[in-house]
Amino acid sequence: MVRPHHFTVNTETAADNSFQTLSDNREDLAAKAYDEITAAAETLRSHGITVHLFEDEGTLTPDSVFPNNWFSTHAGGHVATYPMKAESRRRERRPDIIEMLKTHYRVQDVIDYSGLEPDGLFLEGTGAMVLDHMDRVAYAVRSDRTDPIALERFSTHFNFEPMAFEACDSTGIPIYHTNVLMCIGTDFAMIGTEMIKDPGRRDELVGRLARFGRRIIDLSETQIGQFAGNALELQSPDGRILALSTTAFNALDAGQRAAIEESARLVALDIPTIERAGGSVRCTLAGIHLTPR
Repeated sequence: MVRPHHFTVNTETAADNSFQTLSDNREDLAAKAYDEITAAAETLRSHGITVHLFEDEGTLTPDSVFPNNWFSTHAGGHVATYPMKAESRRRERRPDIIEMLKTHYRVQDVIDYSGLEPDGLFLEGTGAMVLDHMDRVAYAVRSDRTDPIALERFSTHFNFEPMAFEACDSTGIPIYHTNVLMCIGTDFAMIGTEMIKDPGRRDELVGRLARFGRRIIDLSETQIGQFAGNALELQSPDGRILALSTTAFNALDAGQRAAIEESARLVALDIPTIERAGGSVRCTLAGIHLTPR
C-alpha cells in the first residue's frame, strides 16, 4: 500500500474515468486520504494481513495510492511493471518498492512492459486485468487503458489465457478498468453482468467463472458504481477475508453478503475520500504472490 501525503483527484485521468468526483479543496482531501490509508492498513494488520506501507510525499503523483496499476507479483518469483496511459501515472513507478520485494521475497525476474508507452500500448496492471489464478484466465475489459497487444504479451509471459470483452454503463460509457466490474474469489465471483452487452460473451464469461464451482454473485450497475466489484480476497492466518470499502459493503444486500461469508469474512475499510479519485479498496492493494525469504 502507498500512503499519499498530497492526495488529490487526478484531472488528467478524468476523461475516461466516470467514477471520479472532482473537488477544489485539495488540502482537505490530502489530509483525509492520508488518514484513510493509515486506518485501512491498521485494520488489515489487525486481521493478520502483512502490509508493506510506503510513503509518497511527492506532489506530482496524485494517483499513487493505487499501486496495483503499475506492478504485480506472481507465483514462481515473477514481477511485472506496466505501461500507463497518463503521464502522471508513469511517475508512480518506484525502484525502492521493487527492491523491497527482492529483499523480502524470492524474485527471479522483473518483466518491464513500460517500453510500450511510446507506441500507445497500455495495460494498467491488475486494474486493467482481473486474474483468475486457479483457471489461469486474464479477464480484461477493452479500453484505452487495456491494449490487446499488451494483454497478449502479458498472457504469454505469465501463462494466462486472455479473455477480453466489451462492457459499458447504461449511458454507453465504457468501463475504464476491469477491476471495478468484477472480483474473483476462491469460492465466488462478483460481476456486473448487465454491463456486458453481448449476451453470448456474457454467458461465456459467467460459465467460465463458474467452472470450478464458484458461486456467481451478480452485481447491478448501481452496485458497480458504489465500488461493490472493487474488492480483493486476501489470505490471513485465520482464513480468507474479502477486503472492500464501506461504500461497497453498504451497497451489497443481505443475501450477497451471506454468500460471500460462506467462504470469506467481510472486512470493510472506510475510504470515501480516496474513492473520489475513481478507485476503491482493490485499487489500493498490490497483492504479493511471492515466497518470503
